[in-house]
Amino acid sequence: MTEDTSMQDAARRLAEVKERIAAACAEAGRDPADVTLIAVSKTFPGEAILPVLEAGQRHFGENRVQEARDKWPALKDRFDDVTLHLIGPLQTNKVKYAVRLFDVIHTVDRPKLAEALAREMEKRDRRLPVFVQVNTGKEPQKAGVMPEEADTFIRDCREVYQLNVVGLMCIPPVHEEPALHFALLEKIARRNGLQQLSMGMSNDFETAIRFGATHVRVGSAIFGPRGTPVGG
Repeated sequence: MTEDTSMQDAARRLAEVKERIAAACAEAGRDPADVTLIAVSKTFPGEAILPVLEAGQRHFGENRVQEARDKWPALKDRFDDVTLHLIGPLQTNKVKYAVRLFDVIHTVDRPKLAEALAREMEKRDRRLPVFVQVNTGKEPQKAGVMPEEADTFIRDCREVYQLNVVGLMCIPPVHEEPALHFALLEKIARRNGLQQLSMGMSNDFETAIRFGATHVRVGSAIFGPRGTPVGG
């Protein structure tokens, strides 16, 4: 495939996703401007991301700090208005790199991490917006605070750790109806006075929009099938 063809394909897929977002918003009676599309570029190298950047996309999501460190500084030098979202689990020993590189963190889920983030943000004088990740499916292998513990953790993030909590994030179980999980996340957010919901991926973002998603995380529908992970 030539570079021109690759750029055309990426731009076409990006435009198609934006059209789907607009249609879902119209059906839900929402303004498309209220939904931020995060292009999930995990496992894709810089040369695959470049056509999407050149097509005008400015919000990107990465799962792994090291992978993002390997490829995004050079891209951000060229496109300095990019907003980079961390959407994967964050280890406390990677917090200093995450605060330096990312602009939004979607996966705050435990006191030790909240404390480490608060300390590093104060040190760097960089108060990033964060989302609390809720494990709506109560899956033991998945990150996220349990739904019944979410209210207390959100309060502690705000009052104890002084984090700028802007919303909630979830990843529904693969084999369950996502609408149930999106509805639960919206309910928890509403009772905590949070306006932003990071939910919905390539297969279910239209449903997420119906339940109030403000950030949808779309990867394969834009970039195509995933390749080999980049970085360590």
